[in-house]
Amino acid sequence: MDLSLTMQYAAYFLTAIGLLACAVAIITQVIKELPGLSKLPTSAVAFTVSLILCPVSVLILCTYLKQPITWYYVFGSFIAAFIVYLVATGGWDRLHEIWQRTKYNNK
Repeated sequence: MDLSLTMQYAAYFLTAIGLLACAVAIITQVIKELPGLSKLPTSAVAFTVSLILCPVSVLILCTYLKQPITWYYVFGSFIAAFIVYLVATGGWDRLHEIWQRTKYNNK
């Protein structure tokens, strides 16, 4: 596999993460005001939405591309759900803050 193909797959992956994070944020804001969910923390609702939306989107994509649905696609979608949840709830800011605190400064 050459570098250009790897970069293309990385771009696809980051685009998918961004689109799914946007969808999770929008769905969370819409359903958060429902009577049963208004007492739950927004973070918990976003996490649940992410855990549902990611595997469903992988199943839809596999069906669209006529690929067999294997266990590691579904397992990978659950791992990706954590990343989508972090991005949807502003996790990049938290990760950047942790990186800045632990990064070696040459002073």
